[in-house]
Amino acid sequence: MRRTDPEGHGPVRFGPPLPADGLPVLPELSAVLAAAAPLGGSEPVGGGPALLEAACAYWARRGLSAGPERVVAAPGAPSLLLALTAALGGDVLVPRPCAAWWAPYARLLGRPVFHVGTPAECGGVPDPYALLETVRRVRDEGGDPRLLVLSVADDPTATVAPPEAVHEAVEAAVGEGLHVVSDETWRDTVHAPHDTVLIGPAEMLPERVTVVTDLAGALLPPGWPAAVARFPEGEIADDLHARVLDVLTALGARVAAPVAAAAGYALTEPEPVTTRVAATVRLHARVAAAAHAAVVPSGALARPPRAGRHLYVDLGPLRTALGAHGVGDAQDLEEFLTARLGLPAPGGHRFGDDLGALRVRLSTGSLLAGTDTELEECLSSPSPVELPYTQRALITVKSVFDDLRDDAQRWEPPR
Repeated sequence: MRRTDPEGHGPVRFGPPLPADGLPVLPELSAVLAAAAPLGGSEPVGGGPALLEAACAYWARRGLSAGPERVVAAPGAPSLLLALTAALGGDVLVPRPCAAWWAPYARLLGRPVFHVGTPAECGGVPDPYALLETVRRVRDEGGDPRLLVLSVADDPTATVAPPEAVHEAVEAAVGEGLHVVSDETWRDTVHAPHDTVLIGPAEMLPERVTVVTDLAGALLPPGWPAAVARFPEGEIADDLHARVLDVLTALGARVAAPVAAAAGYALTEPEPVTTRVAATVRLHARVAAAAHAAVVPSGALARPPRAGRHLYVDLGPLRTALGAHGVGDAQDLEEFLTARLGLPAPGGHRFGDDLGALRVRLSTGSLLAGTDTELEECLSSPSPVELPYTQRALITVKSVFDDLRDDAQRWEPPR
């Protein structure tokens, strides 16, 4: 079976970062980091006791019990996924599309990566029948699939997979002997938490799922790298935990002591952190909804964003109009929209989509700007999309997509 390695995908070193919130750092977090700055060192490999206890309490509040012996901390989720991939061995399966940082670490280790289609209603989890067929074909051709990476609250599609879709995918994976890694970086950024049912794979089949959470999703600035992983119970998981620690030791992947202090504080979820997280989620939900409303009338396709700080747009219906501008694939589209919008618009090929598919991820954080005072105003405003800078940025987005719609109408053959 053909592996989905990238070819001709633009600058080799370009990997779109996690969508940032575009906001000033929470003062209480800055104070914790500053107070710990004189420490100057780093945590033990896997994290110190205080950080691990905070991570256990964080998961317990979400219905997942864990002791410190089943938790590992690292400087960012990429190092955790690299360690897990190295420890588990074998081939890796991921949804199409998927987070831009998942596949490179498998390829770095020389592991084949296979993308699997997703259900119509969401991204982040594979269609169970497509997953079973992919596993069968890989094994028939001598492959050794062992790991499935998925996400319920997804980057790049900004969808939240319904519990039944998650359960079917996880059952199919476990039935085929795969270990599941659930990337829950965006779990705490669901736009309508009271109206959205989010159940992670570890709540369904806890003995075969490792949960990875990058704190840059909701709790820390992306420049303060820290992530935690929760391992299942049992001898197999104990062995996996030990091998992951071995890999992290070989990499020297330790969390800096000041960052660990901030991470531990954030994971305990004191009132300043929970208030800021809630306000940030509300802000980006409103901006994402406005961005969605700006692009869809052009004829572009996008699922309504339900989580995160991004929007995934399919401009396939505008292919003819884009072709008139020399846009023939996702790399061309990335360059075209980045120039037109004045904002980063990484193409879908960065996320494992076909190069020929005209898809991009737009980040809502890019639509925010101004002084710290102005950004704080965005957080507290009941109508942040009407504030001057955000309104101007959204008008630009709408104008670019409306121009493409007009171009498409001019190119339509007469009836």
